[in-house]
Parts: sequence; structure tokens; C-alpha cells
Amino acid sequence: MQAFIQFMNGAVGRGVRIVAGLALIAAGLFVVGGTAGAVVAAVGLLPLAMGAMGHCLIGDVAGSPH
Repeated sequence: MQAFIQFMNGAVGRGVRIVAGLALIAAGLFVVGGTAGAVVAAVGLLPLAMGAMGHCLIGDVAGSPH
């Protein structure tokens, strides 16, 4: 688990979170649609914001220092 957290805190992990967030937002808005799509898009904001800020929420939940 520690290796995964280190990966996610790195530059590539940040990119993965940003791309995942953008993919969730796009899927919610253009594929799912309606209320469920809005919820999926809203959920996509979390990895997008965390990746943009360089913060890993998984590390916080696991109790790992940054």
C-alpha cells in the first residue's frame, strides 16, 4: 500500500488523478446524462482537484504522511 501511495503522490500519480477526474466529468456529462450524470461529474471534481493541488486523499485516509 505504501508503494501505491508514493506513486500517487508523484508526478505520474498526479497526472493519473487529473485524467481520471476529467474522464469522470466527461462521462457524466456526455455519456450518462441527467441527474446520475451530474452526480458522476461532481464526483469527478474530487480527483481533478486533488491532482491539481498535488494532494493525495488516499494517503490521508491510509494515515500516510506526505
